[in-house]
Amino acid sequence: MVLFYLLAGILAGMVMPIQTSVNTRLKGYTESPFIASFVSFSVGSIVLVIISLLTFHDYSSIGHAIMTSPWWIWFGGGILGTIFLTNNILLLPKLGAALTVMVTVCGQMVMAILIDQFGWFSLPVHELNPERLIGVLLMFFGVYLMQRF
Repeated sequence: MVLFYLLAGILAGMVMPIQTSVNTRLKGYTESPFIASFVSFSVGSIVLVIISLLTFHDYSSIGHAIMTSPWWIWFGGGILGTIFLTNNILLLPKLGAALTVMVTVCGQMVMAILIDQFGWFSLPVHELNPERLIGVLLMFFGVYLMQRF
């Protein structure tokens, strides 16, 4: 079962450079990285509404979630997703697809290590160990090699 989740994660990661490439091309048509992000999020929202209507049937829980969730919970997809997507649109033409993915993954790993180390957002703690540190350092070394040549 772990293999399934690993493969699902790899597949999810594989769509990111495609999404960034497509949205960068969209920026050329809209002449704005912000409008391109808006279009991307709008289409994604429409797809999610359709999927939700087809698969989710306990709509009373939505109101409960809105009323009881902490204020910061709403930043996940909206503001943070916008920062990620729009920066990728701006970075890809300058860095190329591979380096754009690598630098954003390195940023994700730094934040993920901090979240794991301190258990932020009420998540379980996974302490930094030498193997994890070496893995992150190797990723940054990979970025160095990619941008150097």
